[in-house]
Amino acid sequence: MTGTDTAASAARDITRRNDRAFHDLRSWLTHLAATDRLAIAQPNTKLAFEIAGIANRLDGVKATLFPAPDGHAVPVVSGLTSSRAWMAESLGIEEAELLPRFQNAVIEPLAWKETADAPCQEVVHRDPDLTKILPIPTHNEHDSGAYITAGLTIARNPRTGVQNVAIHRLQVSGPNRLGALLLPRHTLSYFDAAAEAGDDLDVAIVVGTCPALLLASQAILPLDQDEMEVAGALLGSPVDVVKCLSSDVRVPATAEIVIEGRVLAKERAPEGPFGEFPQYYGPRADRHVIEVDVVTHRKDPIFHTIVGGGLEHLILGGIPREATILSSIQRNVPTVRDVHLPKGGTCRYHLYVQMEKRFEGSAKNAIMAAFAAHYDIKHVVVVDEDVNIFDPDEVEWAVATRFQADRDLVVIPHAQGSKLDPSTDDGVGAKMGLDATKPLDAEEMTFKRIRVPGQEEIDLDAVLDPGADVGAFVKLGQG
Repeated sequence: MTGTDTAASAARDITRRNDRAFHDLRSWLTHLAATDRLAIAQPNTKLAFEIAGIANRLDGVKATLFPAPDGHAVPVVSGLTSSRAWMAESLGIEEAELLPRFQNAVIEPLAWKETADAPCQEVVHRDPDLTKILPIPTHNEHDSGAYITAGLTIARNPRTGVQNVAIHRLQVSGPNRLGALLLPRHTLSYFDAAAEAGDDLDVAIVVGTCPALLLASQAILPLDQDEMEVAGALLGSPVDVVKCLSSDVRVPATAEIVIEGRVLAKERAPEGPFGEFPQYYGPRADRHVIEVDVVTHRKDPIFHTIVGGGLEHLILGGIPREATILSSIQRNVPTVRDVHLPKGGTCRYHLYVQMEKRFEGSAKNAIMAAFAAHYDIKHVVVVDEDVNIFDPDEVEWAVATRFQADRDLVVIPHAQGSKLDPSTDDGVGAKMGLDATKPLDAEEMTFKRIRVPGQEEIDLDAVLDPGADVGAFVKLGQG
């Protein structure tokens, strides 16, 4: 059985016992509050910078709810999934099960189910003014204005009717206008198909939904595989959807807010700069324009925002990439056991690979397979099974003690990378791989890690004396 087969089998077992997933934003917020992981800000927090600043200070520690931001009736929430452990918890699984779970959800998606019950359409705004209906924050210092950052953009392929779900940065450019950065992925493919026929592309932007849908939106899938079906598999039950009021697009029925509109076929307008995941600003340029036709929402809706470059931004993008990259590498190098995109590499550019090394040269094959798995990957470090790839100090130790540049370095010049990496030439740059695995023919004691027998089993509460007089021992030592 291959590593991929093992992962899929494990994930199927997880699916059978997954009965603790959270299916909407409100149930997840309630759970965070009940476990002391939701902070409530004072009312009237400023939409410009203050919400983002407070959210960043609490990033990875607590989610934050902002009542009446700038006096607005709709509250804002941020930091919902700023931890891998939280993301696993939202799916009702253990953190170690995240990647197998996601791998299997991609392999065995679960079709969504249409329903007549539509909480997301309890309130309807026709001829809407986004600047009045929604509290949309401005995050980073040089952002060009307010941005919708946690909106799931849902579009239908005009040729096949299959939907796509993605997160695009959306600049508020006017009362009913959004500037959109559409990278060369599936939403843009759907737009090109519509524009070729002379049509606008119908879209719906969904704000405020369960963590599973946010995670699934970042899946790396073939064209015409619906991310909402991946979300259903992650949850263990179909996502309930309803038809939009102005188009055939289907949206999650329990969403907080739905913005219905069209990507205009023949219009472009300036968008950006905007603070992105590499901790730099994405540049300003003429980009696609969305005209908003209808806004619907639940009674007393909650607006979710993701601070650009924060942990929520990085982790949401990192976990699906890890799952896809792991599956891709294992098809070529089955002895690869796990992968990790660390925060220090913006959960995009650096990859740590853990493998069981059986043949010399296989670590370099894993490096090349990693570069082929996703063009964003810039630096790869391959380590042995005894190295914890979720601990950057462990990986650095492996490089320090097992890597020699003249023997173990792989450099590929002039390769396609990320256009958001400012060190590249419009996305073209060098890639580097480091083989930090032990030589197979090394003497056993050469790379034997030191350890104290029984250290892990020591009960510190039993062996330490909290009532001891430290001063007496210090005097004794001085005597």
